[in-house]
Amino acid sequence: MPVNLLPPHPADLFAVPGVRLGITEAGVRKAHRKDVTVILLDEGSSVAGVFTRNRFCAAPVQVCREHLSAGNGIRAMVINTGNANAGTGAQGLADARATCDAMASLLTLKPAQILPFSTGVIMEPLPVERIVAGLPAAIADAQADHWGLAAEGIMTTDTLPKAFSQHLVIAGVTVTITGISKGAGMIRPNMATMLGFMATDANIAPELLQALTTELADGSFNRITIDGDTSTNDSFVVMATHQAAHPQITSLASAEGQALKAAMLQVARQLAHAIVRDGEGATKFITLQIEGGKTAAECRQVAYAIAHSPLVKTAFFASDPNLGRILAAVGYAGIEDLDQTRIDLYLDDVLVAVQGGRNPNYQEADGQRVMQQSEIVVRVVLGRGAASDTVWTCDLSHEYVSINADYRS
Repeated sequence: MPVNLLPPHPADLFAVPGVRLGITEAGVRKAHRKDVTVILLDEGSSVAGVFTRNRFCAAPVQVCREHLSAGNGIRAMVINTGNANAGTGAQGLADARATCDAMASLLTLKPAQILPFSTGVIMEPLPVERIVAGLPAAIADAQADHWGLAAEGIMTTDTLPKAFSQHLVIAGVTVTITGISKGAGMIRPNMATMLGFMATDANIAPELLQALTTELADGSFNRITIDGDTSTNDSFVVMATHQAAHPQITSLASAEGQALKAAMLQVARQLAHAIVRDGEGATKFITLQIEGGKTAAECRQVAYAIAHSPLVKTAFFASDPNLGRILAAVGYAGIEDLDQTRIDLYLDDVLVAVQGGRNPNYQEADGQRVMQQSEIVVRVVLGRGAASDTVWTCDLSHEYVSINADYRS
C-alpha cells in the first residue's frame, strides 16, 4: 500500500485552459488497460522539457529532443505505457517517428510538432501499429477535465494515479497549474522522473520556460530516489498556454515570476513525493535532510549514499534502529576531508549521535519509536559549512523484490 497517499479526487484537479487530454485502450501490452494518452495544446502554447541523462536513452527521448530543438511549436503529445521503446535500435527510432507521423496526419500538423513518450518494459519492439490504431479514439476522447484519467493512463507498476493542481492569483487574475506523473520503481531521476507532465495557463514569456522547467525538476524530481536506477525514459515536460489574462511575466526574478515558480514547485514536489510514497513495496517515506555541508552538492552526495544503502533501507523496513548503518553511509559518501568528530545525527527529534559518537543520552527505545513511524526525518549535520539539501526516499521491502522479479510476467 502507498505511504499516506490517496488517489486524486476529480474535483481537486483543475482544467487548464488550452489543454485537452484523451485516453484509450490500445492493447500495447495487456488488453483492457488504459495505455495510450494524448495531450492536445492550443496554438500559441509553449513547451519545455528535461530528459534522462542515462546514455542508453530511449528512442522517444531522442525524438523529443529533436522536435523541441526544431522550434516548430509543439501542439500534441502521445504517451504509451507497457513498452519503453528503449534498447530497440534504429527500428525503435523509426517507430517513435511513425507515431508522430500518424498523430500529425490526424491533427493536420507537422510531425515535429508532436512529442512521443513511452514507458514500460525495455528492449522489446514497440507495437507501433496498435498505438497508431488507438490514436483516433484517444483524440476523440480529449477533454479539458481528463487529467485524472490521463494519470491512470500513464501508469506502469504504480498502484495509484498521481495528479495535483494549484491555483494562484497574479495581478488579480486566477492562474491554474495541474500536473501528473508516473513512477514507482527504476527511480533515481537524474533530471526528472520516469514521466511527468505539468501545464499552466500563466502568461509567461516563452523564453523563460526552459529555465523554469530545469529549476522545477532540480527542486523536486531530482531529489527523489527509490532504488538508485536512472531510467532510460525519464521525461519531465512543462506546458504554458499563455491564456491567463495577466501582464506577461518577463523575469523569473520578478515578484510574479517567483510566485508562479513557488506554486509550480509545490505541485512538482507533490508529484515527486507521490512517486516515493508509491515506491514499489514501500512502507516508509523518508526525508534525508543534510546540513552543515560546504556545498549543496556534497550534501546531496551524502543523502544519496544513505538513500541507496540496502542496509539502511532494510533497517527502516524492519523498524530496526541499527543507526550505525547511516553513519557508515555518511563515511563512504566520498567526502575525502570529512571530519567524523563534527557529525551529529538526528532521527526526527531524537539526537542519536553527537560529534561522531553515540549520544550518551540516547535510548534505543526512542529510536525504535521513530523507526515504527510511516514518515521519518533523518537529519545529518556535517559541521563543515552552511550548505544544506534534502532528498526523499523509501525503505526496501520483500515486496520490492517480488514486484521486480515478476515484472514481465
